[in-house]
Amino acid sequence: MTFVRALAASFWTTLGFSILVGIAAIVAAVNLFGLTGGGGTALYFVIWWTVLFAILPFGVRSQTETGEVVAGTEPGAPATPALREKAIWTTLVAALVLLAAAALMPLAGL
Repeated sequence: MTFVRALAASFWTTLGFSILVGIAAIVAAVNLFGLTGGGGTALYFVIWWTVLFAILPFGVRSQTETGEVVAGTEPGAPATPALREKAIWTTLVAALVLLAAAALMPLAGL
Protein backbone atom coordinates (compact mmCIF):
# COMPACT_ATOMS: atom_id res chain seq x y z
CA MET A 1 0.00 0.00 0.00
CA THR A 2 2.85 2.39 0.78
CA PHE A 3 4.47 1.53 -2.55
CA VAL A 4 1.29 2.46 -4.42
CA ARG A 5 0.99 5.76 -2.54
CA ALA A 6 4.61 6.59 -3.31
CA LEU A 7 4.05 5.93 -7.02
CA ALA A 8 0.84 7.95 -6.96
CA ALA A 9 2.60 11.02 -5.57
CA SER A 10 3.30 12.29 -9.09
CA PHE A 11 1.37 12.13 -12.33
CA TRP A 12 4.54 11.20 -14.21
CA THR A 13 5.49 8.30 -11.94
CA THR A 14 1.94 6.98 -12.13
CA LEU A 15 1.92 7.26 -15.91
CA GLY A 16 5.39 5.74 -16.29
CA PHE A 17 4.59 2.83 -14.00
CA SER A 18 1.31 2.16 -15.80
CA ILE A 19 2.96 2.19 -19.22
CA LEU A 20 5.84 -0.05 -18.15
CA VAL A 21 3.62 -2.62 -16.45
CA GLY A 22 1.18 -2.57 -19.36
CA ILE A 23 3.93 -3.12 -21.91
CA ALA A 24 5.44 -5.90 -19.79
CA ALA A 25 2.06 -7.66 -19.54
CA ILE A 26 1.46 -7.36 -23.28
CA VAL A 27 4.96 -8.63 -24.12
CA ALA A 28 4.49 -11.57 -21.73
CA ALA A 29 1.11 -12.42 -23.28
CA VAL A 30 2.58 -12.24 -26.78
CA ASN A 31 5.65 -14.34 -25.99
CA LEU A 32 4.06 -16.91 -23.68
CA PHE A 33 0.63 -17.42 -25.17
CA GLY A 34 0.91 -16.67 -28.88
CA LEU A 35 -1.09 -13.46 -29.09
CA THR A 36 -0.21 -10.91 -31.73
CA GLY A 37 1.07 -7.51 -30.63
CA GLY A 38 -2.09 -5.76 -31.79
CA GLY A 39 -4.36 -8.39 -30.27
CA GLY A 40 -2.56 -8.28 -26.94
CA THR A 41 -2.69 -4.49 -26.87
CA ALA A 42 -6.38 -4.39 -27.75
CA LEU A 43 -7.24 -7.03 -25.17
CA TYR A 44 -5.21 -5.23 -22.49
CA PHE A 45 -6.92 -1.93 -23.34
CA VAL A 46 -10.40 -3.44 -22.97
CA ILE A 47 -9.46 -5.24 -19.75
CA TRP A 48 -7.86 -2.08 -18.28
CA TRP A 49 -10.99 0.03 -18.80
CA THR A 50 -13.28 -2.70 -17.49
CA VAL A 51 -11.15 -3.13 -14.38
CA LEU A 52 -10.99 0.65 -13.88
CA PHE A 53 -14.77 0.89 -13.64
CA ALA A 54 -14.79 -2.05 -11.22
CA ILE A 55 -12.13 -0.43 -8.99
CA LEU A 56 -13.43 3.17 -8.97
CA PRO A 57 -16.02 2.70 -6.18
CA PHE A 58 -13.55 1.17 -3.69
CA GLY A 59 -12.71 3.42 -0.75
CA VAL A 60 -14.82 6.35 -1.91
CA ARG A 61 -16.33 8.55 0.77
CA SER A 62 -18.67 11.35 -0.25
CA GLN A 63 -18.28 14.92 0.86
CA THR A 64 -21.40 14.49 2.98
CA GLU A 65 -19.89 11.49 4.78
CA THR A 66 -16.70 13.39 5.57
CA GLY A 67 -18.63 16.50 6.61
CA GLU A 68 -16.67 18.80 4.29
CA VAL A 69 -18.98 19.84 1.44
CA VAL A 70 -17.29 22.33 -0.88
CA ALA A 71 -19.63 25.15 -1.89
CA GLY A 72 -20.92 24.77 -5.43
CA THR A 73 -20.27 21.03 -5.70
CA GLU A 74 -22.50 17.99 -5.46
CA PRO A 75 -22.60 16.75 -1.83
CA GLY A 76 -22.40 13.16 -3.07
CA ALA A 77 -19.16 13.82 -4.95
CA PRO A 78 -16.06 12.02 -3.64
CA ALA A 79 -14.09 13.94 -1.02
CA THR A 80 -10.79 12.40 -2.16
CA PRO A 81 -11.14 10.24 -5.28
CA ALA A 82 -7.48 9.00 -5.26
CA LEU A 83 -7.52 8.51 -9.02
CA ARG A 84 -3.76 8.02 -9.35
CA GLU A 85 -3.78 5.19 -6.81
CA LYS A 86 -6.74 3.61 -8.57
CA ALA A 87 -4.93 3.85 -11.91
CA ILE A 88 -1.98 1.96 -10.41
CA TRP A 89 -4.22 -0.72 -8.91
CA THR A 90 -6.12 -0.95 -12.20
CA THR A 91 -2.86 -1.46 -14.07
CA LEU A 92 -1.71 -4.23 -11.74
CA VAL A 93 -5.03 -6.07 -11.78
CA ALA A 94 -5.45 -5.65 -15.56
CA ALA A 95 -1.99 -7.12 -16.16
CA LEU A 96 -2.88 -10.18 -14.07
CA VAL A 97 -6.27 -10.56 -15.77
CA LEU A 98 -4.65 -10.31 -19.21
CA LEU A 99 -2.16 -13.05 -18.38
CA ALA A 100 -4.87 -15.22 -16.83
CA ALA A 101 -7.18 -14.76 -19.81
CA ALA A 102 -4.38 -15.52 -22.27
CA ALA A 103 -3.39 -18.62 -20.28
CA LEU A 104 -6.90 -20.01 -19.76
CA MET A 105 -8.51 -19.28 -23.11
CA PRO A 106 -7.32 -20.22 -26.57
CA LEU A 107 -6.69 -16.73 -27.95
CA ALA A 108 -4.07 -17.69 -30.56
CA GLY A 109 -4.54 -15.60 -33.66
CA LEU A 110 -5.97 -12.62 -31.79
